[in-house]
Amino acid sequence: MNYLTQQLLNAEEINLIKKDLEDETQNWEDGGKTAGSHASIVKNNLQLNRNSEISKKFSQFVNKKILSSQLIKSFSLPKRIHGIMFTKSSTNMHYGRHIDNPYMSSGRSDLSFTLSLTNKDFYKGGELVIETMNKEEKFKLNAGEIILYPSSYLHAVNEVNNGERLVCVGWIESYVKSTEKREYLFDLDAGARSLLAKHGRSDELDLIFKSYSNLLRVIGD
Repeated sequence: MNYLTQQLLNAEEINLIKKDLEDETQNWEDGGKTAGSHASIVKNNLQLNRNSEISKKFSQFVNKKILSSQLIKSFSLPKRIHGIMFTKSSTNMHYGRHIDNPYMSSGRSDLSFTLSLTNKDFYKGGELVIETMNKEEKFKLNAGEIILYPSSYLHAVNEVNNGERLVCVGWIESYVKSTEKREYLFDLDAGARSLLAKHGRSDELDLIFKSYSNLLRVIGD
């Protein structure tokens, strides 16, 4: 499966966001309002109004954190990070099997991401389920951990049996539409950076970085 997980936020950042979200009582609304026609039928959660000041504040913060991660940038080649919102699922809430809209008002969805703000041991159920052609995988993340995966995959959030699942979700429009081509570029970049760290700069490595850059020019949007 073409996905990436990484610890994005530290404990201080998590606590700062959670405190303000937990103090917010006025701007949580039915999550079905922003879902597509099919997804709204299977969506049962709450989301923070995107136009609220607290949502705008922390959406910008998450955006900056994602762009500060070299690993995430190499994996996703982000052209635009968009649609960021904060959602919570309490006991008996879930988000059934669905696919994300390919084009949203905020941008094209090439990659979806979920950033957990709740430790996986603090609630039961609530797994993120991602399906590929041959299998499905379930994920529960540590607080501050993010997962990125292709928006073309069917996915769901299982029913929360106990506790509360608080997450930040959003989408990335990539400079490279193809999941397969992004994987090739990611492997090439990772290999080149590993060689640079082990052996330092060389004429041969310059050629690899040159090829990577020119490939990105050729296959990018």
